[in-house]
Amino acid sequence: MSVPSLPVADLPADAVMLDVREGDEWAAGRAPTSRHLPMSQLTERIAEIPTEDPLYVVCRSGGRSARVVAYLTQQGFPAVNVDGGMQAWAATGREIVADPDRSPEII
Repeated sequence: MSVPSLPVADLPADAVMLDVREGDEWAAGRAPTSRHLPMSQLTERIAEIPTEDPLYVVCRSGGRSARVVAYLTQQGFPAVNVDGGMQAWAATGREIVADPDRSPEII
């Protein structure tokens, strides 16, 4: 199944991203404008999904986020997968932030 996707290089600098990685991954390093909603909690927290159009969905490498985008588009959300995920984000030199007690890294 093909899902809407966009390379990191084409993302707007202020894009709101929905980060669907787990808590330890989020704490270690994330995009400054992202919001956190783990894939494992998506269905029970669907009311918390941002309403931005398009809604960029990101994970570590793009696999989990592609599955989330497939689900969200079926639910009517204008979701777009971020190709390559946070690994591609970091590789392009975009800013990464972490919890205060950590040095930013993508795990």
